[in-house]
Amino acid sequence: MIFHIQEPEVLQVITINIKSEADSIKGHGVLSAHDEQLQLVMSTLSDTFEFYDNTNKTCDITHFQTVNFTYLLRFFIYKRNGSTVAHVHFLPETVDKSLNLPWIARKVFYWYLIRFYRNADYLVTVNPYFIKAICRYGIDSKRVRYIPNFVSSENFYPIGASKGELRREFGLPEDRFTVLCAGQLQERKGVIDFVEAARRMPDAEFVWAGDFSFGVISSGYSIIKDLVGSHPSNVHFLGLVDHERMNSLYNLSDVMFLPSYDELFPMTILEAMSCHIPILLRDLPEYESVLFDFYLKGSDNDDFISQLERLMNDGAFREEASAMAERGAKFYSAERISEKWREFYLEVYNSRR
Repeated sequence: MIFHIQEPEVLQVITINIKSEADSIKGHGVLSAHDEQLQLVMSTLSDTFEFYDNTNKTCDITHFQTVNFTYLLRFFIYKRNGSTVAHVHFLPETVDKSLNLPWIARKVFYWYLIRFYRNADYLVTVNPYFIKAICRYGIDSKRVRYIPNFVSSENFYPIGASKGELRREFGLPEDRFTVLCAGQLQERKGVIDFVEAARRMPDAEFVWAGDFSFGVISSGYSIIKDLVGSHPSNVHFLGLVDHERMNSLYNLSDVMFLPSYDELFPMTILEAMSCHIPILLRDLPEYESVLFDFYLKGSDNDDFISQLERLMNDGAFREEASAMAERGAKFYSAERISEKWREFYLEVYNSRR
């Protein structure tokens, strides 16, 4: 009698090309989001997927992190041979609050942006709050998925060195309560409120890391430029800080204070949480479904200053706020977020089959 042994089925490796030109402009969240996401999926999902970074190779899935015109021109090629995914890092209403574009440029860009999104088979947003906003542009909600941003604990983590030692590296006073904000210099980021809070808290140091990534078209450019040139002595505008030094900057701080008026899910919040420092933010509805009870909040400078002064003077409260941030970092773990990407990419691949 002859027995036939069935060969095990060989699973096909699914190819994914992640396209981005975010590195053409330094110091903004889309670049960090691309780098972190690529590093995450390549290190955790290689058993099922084969990833390519910015190649012209035709793959089963082409994932766009930016909305470059050259990508749109080749959409028909990508869609003919596989599925397409576009990351929604911004919408017309969020761009409006970030950049001062001439009306004709604004109209053309917004038309183009929505056309790009409509052409993709699937969209990914980093905040579920924006799914309804995306659908208002005539996009079916069945094509939209929520997957949060991610920050690796290998890149951002608590440092054993003393805060004073780290502050000395940046030329900051070693023994003063230090408030940090990291982000582009834009009016919507709350730069003016940040400086005003510093005026009212002369016993603390206020540090801003970031510059005008988009130059003179950044919202509030003239006003903020004046602030950078003339501000209280306890305010420090560091300009664009190298990504490799940001972990030290978070660790030297006593609190990450971002008084922004409009956000999706800033990478800087995840970076600060990963370093276990307290987070103080404006009370925005966009945060409720992603940050839960991981942060302190306020509605105006009176609220912010009340929270900052309590952090400065109450060690137990500061430890409690740090624990809140640490819980947030654990919630957005590599295991949890990579599994979301695995499920999503398999869904995209199988839907085409």
